[in-house]
Amino acid sequence: MTRIAMAVAAAALVATAAQAQLYKYVDKDGRTVYSDQPPAGVDSKQVNTPSSSAGSKSFVERDKEMEKLRAKSRDETKKSDEKEKTAAAQEERCKQANERLRALVEGGRIWKYDDKGERTVMDDQEIETERGKAQKLVDEACKKS
Repeated sequence: MTRIAMAVAAAALVATAAQAQLYKYVDKDGRTVYSDQPPAGVDSKQVNTPSSSAGSKSFVERDKEMEKLRAKSRDETKKSDEKEKTAAAQEERCKQANERLRALVEGGRIWKYDDKGERTVMDDQEIETERGKAQKLVDEACKKS
């Protein structure tokens, strides 16, 4: 408890010292003297010193700023990760669409399942229709945005 009281007292002294005015004058021996109180009967100038408490931020303010920066960094990282995942998924869709189109273009026997679940061979017109659909799918899946 006494440590806390001492810390508060020290902080109060530092705060008042930072706000104190500084006076500059030349003494009777010709030396320049700096003092926190104006001398009696001597011509002195008040010196403006930058107060350390006015220019600097408290620890709480600095901590809040650091937390904001950390949160911003986390958000940017999260957005970057999401972009990478989206790009990977788009690339996979493109790859699958290209494979389907390649299978339709290369020819050979192409099978499909009818409404009854039976496997039937596609005729040339059906293959051509499926090629058109596959080409549209490739164009959509592989477009660069």
